[in-house]
Amino acid sequence: MSDLNLEVDLNGLQLANPVTTASGTFGFGMEYKNYVDLNQLGAVMVKGTTLEAKQGNATPRIAETPSGMLNAIGLQNPGVEYFLKKILPETKKYEAETIVNISGNTVEEYAQLANKLNVAGVGALEVNISCPNVKKGGLAFGTQPEMAAGVVTAVRQETDLPIITKLSPNVADITVIAKAVEEAGTDIISLINTLVGMKIDIQKQEPILANKMGGLSGPAIKPVAVKMVYQAAKAVDVPLIGMGGISNYEDAIEFLLAGASAISIGTANFVNPEVSMEVLDGIKGYMKENDYTDINQIVGNAVE
Repeated sequence: MSDLNLEVDLNGLQLANPVTTASGTFGFGMEYKNYVDLNQLGAVMVKGTTLEAKQGNATPRIAETPSGMLNAIGLQNPGVEYFLKKILPETKKYEAETIVNISGNTVEEYAQLANKLNVAGVGALEVNISCPNVKKGGLAFGTQPEMAAGVVTAVRQETDLPIITKLSPNVADITVIAKAVEEAGTDIISLINTLVGMKIDIQKQEPILANKMGGLSGPAIKPVAVKMVYQAAKAVDVPLIGMGGISNYEDAIEFLLAGASAISIGTANFVNPEVSMEVLDGIKGYMKENDYTDINQIVGNAVE
């Protein structure tokens, strides 16, 4: 029996350990089962799910950048009904919690998704507020505190599940949005989503992505992510899940010290499909080396 306690309590969402995989980088989990023991993960945040199936954006929709990548996938997914009928029965077989990332173009769509997913086998909902609000001219829900709070309020009315609100870094002050969603009733906050970026082909003299702009992820954004987790930890009382450029256990520990109670690994899964297990082992080693017996003893130690 291990003398290390890795369990974390995220405002009612109980995880066996703080290592999760970020939405959009790990499929629905099944795609990685030959590389990762899904029973050892704290949670899998599945691919972004919408009311109807989506084909996503035109290609090319991925571009490599120094220490990162740009993507403009466009939330390609088979839709919530397919997830409930075909995917959830499989994910329920594993011990890792299944966290469903939901995306909508209106507040009503978020509410409908929350209602449909309020079922056994779903551990929590991760609300992606980086989506464009079609009723507001395409302005992302996560860029204005009132809109962000409105989504959380609507979701809260339709589900008993823990709500994780995923914050966009593309704002002037992350703490304003964090406070707004906390007041609206979110149980947990995850941050950060991707930064907006662009890459131009200098020979063709045009943007590489068909969508022109995309989300920047990978090691390049980690310093920004750590800063925003640190800022949010000082501003709100709900637990945080830190993400953005985590590639090894040292990165994960950095997020924990900045105030995150759990972490999520994204782009690194594409480079090394076994990275989540390596990070988990590294965290255990760090705890032993530094005489920690409980993972929660590390959380927020760098926050003044």
